[in-house]
Amino acid sequence: MRELYVIGIGAGDPTQVTVQAIEAMRRVDVFFVIGKGDAKQELVAVRTAILDAHTDHPYRIVEIPDPPRERSVGDANYRGVVEDWHERRAALLEEAFAGTEGVGGILVWGDPSLYDSTLRMIGRVLERGALRFAHTVVPGITSAQALAARHRIVLHDIGEPVHITTGRRLRERGVAPGESTLVMLDGEASFTTVPGDDLHIWWGAYLGMPDETLIEGPLREVADPIVRRREELRAAKGWIMDIYLLRRR
Repeated sequence: MRELYVIGIGAGDPTQVTVQAIEAMRRVDVFFVIGKGDAKQELVAVRTAILDAHTDHPYRIVEIPDPPRERSVGDANYRGVVEDWHERRAALLEEAFAGTEGVGGILVWGDPSLYDSTLRMIGRVLERGALRFAHTVVPGITSAQALAARHRIVLHDIGEPVHITTGRRLRERGVAPGESTLVMLDGEASFTTVPGDDLHIWWGAYLGMPDETLIEGPLREVADPIVRRREELRAAKGWIMDIYLLRRR
């Protein structure tokens, strides 16, 4: 039976890669990367740099074009649109893996368990039954951990929960009293919509990468500077990858 490794590689810093991840990478013959277009080619380059830093054997990279996904959908259609997108991604992964030989690998930004679709894709491929393989998951350092480390904070208050969510859900739910809210996948600066003058924000972009940027302070004081900096970075690089923590004081 063939093997596939799903390897968490951290938030972008090659030194965040664990020994377990390095050992797994050294077993892989071909790595599959879902491309995000020319604007995000830097993400492929970072993965290649990580491989070059930690592997000592020949390997191949097979880039899979990411199928388009409808973005302007209402909440009622959101889940169905995402599941259709995952199905098309799974079909492309199945085709690519079936067309290669040797041990396969997928490098996952951060950790495969947190807002990443790779394991769902693999589950869909296995459910179809046309391609049989065993897969091993290797955990990685998440952007949530990297954010806390760079700001030198604990993600939750004493005896209180931390809520991990998306920008879309933050706009719907806001920040509950006594709860720290960690927000990922926010393309619309949703922190600007949250009411209250007692909120504090810890924000970071491109964590672990050369362009890493951090801003922290009372939300009402730093929201506009964060929005301006996000737009500057997006304009310069063509993409933005950020995360932030909100907490009521």
